[in-house]
Amino acid sequence: MSRARIRLATAAALAALAIGTLPAASATAADPAPASSAGFHHPWGAETIRQIPLQGAVNVRDIGGYRTYTGGQVRQGLVYRSDALSKLTPADVTAVSGLGLTKVVDFRIPMELQYEGADKLPPGLSPTSRPVSDLGLYGTLVGAISSGDPVKQEQMLGGGRAEAYMRDIYRTFVTSPENRAQFAATLREIADGGQGPLLYHCTSGKDRTGWVSYVLLRALAVPESSAERDYLASNTFRAAYDAQLRAGLKQSGRMQNPDLLIPLQEVRQDYLASATARLEADYGSFYGYLTDGLGLDLRTLARLQKKMVR
Repeated sequence: MSRARIRLATAAALAALAIGTLPAASATAADPAPASSAGFHHPWGAETIRQIPLQGAVNVRDIGGYRTYTGGQVRQGLVYRSDALSKLTPADVTAVSGLGLTKVVDFRIPMELQYEGADKLPPGLSPTSRPVSDLGLYGTLVGAISSGDPVKQEQMLGGGRAEAYMRDIYRTFVTSPENRAQFAATLREIADGGQGPLLYHCTSGKDRTGWVSYVLLRALAVPESSAERDYLASNTFRAAYDAQLRAGLKQSGRMQNPDLLIPLQEVRQDYLASATARLEADYGSFYGYLTDGLGLDLRTLARLQKKMVR
C-alpha cells in the first residue's frame, strides 16, 4: 500500500469519530487492555452493566440487567450492543462465539466498511448491513484530517461546530424515514420470539448504537434515567482509548489541536436531548415515536416485553 493511501485510510478511520464511531484499533493508537471484569458498576447507581471484555473492541455490552417500572428486569444474554467487530483477535472471535449470537446488525455506512473492514465473526455468522446516515460527515472529515491543515480543522470543528453537527445527526435518528426504518427493523427482529441472541453495532458503539439502545430500553419500561445512564456509559468505556488516539494524532503532527475531536468522541446529554426534543415535536411522545415513527404496533411491543423482560 502506498504511503498516500495509508494516510488516507488512517484519516478515514478517524473520520468515523464524527458519527459516533471509532475503530477499535488504528495506526495511531495502541490496542487497549481488556477489562479485568465483565461487570461494570455505574458511578450513578446500583445497576450493573455487563461488559464483554475483548482486545479488539472496547464498548461491547449486554443490554440486560436493568429494572423496569413494572418491577421486572431486562433479561441478559439476548441483546448485545457494541463497537465495530472488524478488529477482533482470534481469541475475541472465540469469546463472541460463546455468546451464541444468531444475528449481527451493522449500522455503518459503506464508506466505513470500505476503510475499516467487515466484522470478524464466528464461522456461520454473517453481518446484516443496515446503514444509518451520517449526513456526509465521514467523507468530509476524511479530507480535513488527511490534509493535516490545522486551519481547516479548526474551521470545521471549532467554535461549537462539531457539537452542532452531532446534534443535527441525532435529530436525523428521528426525522429520516430511512434511519427510522433501519432502527425499526432491528427492534422487530429483537421482538421476534424465534430470533436468537442478537448484536447490533456501529463503529464506536455510542451514537447510532446508543440511540437504538436507549429506545429499546425505554420501550421495555426501563426508567428514562437508567436508559440515559446506559447511553452515557460509553464515555467511561471509551475514555482511555480515545485519549490514546488524540495523543497519537498530536505526536504524529496530523492535528495540532486533537482536542477538537472530543465533542465527536464523547456522548453528551445534549446530543440525546436533541433527538428526544425532535421526537416530542414530531410525534408528541416517546410512545408516538414507537408507533407512528417506527411503525411498531401494539402486538410487536407486547412481544418485545414478553421476550425481553422477566
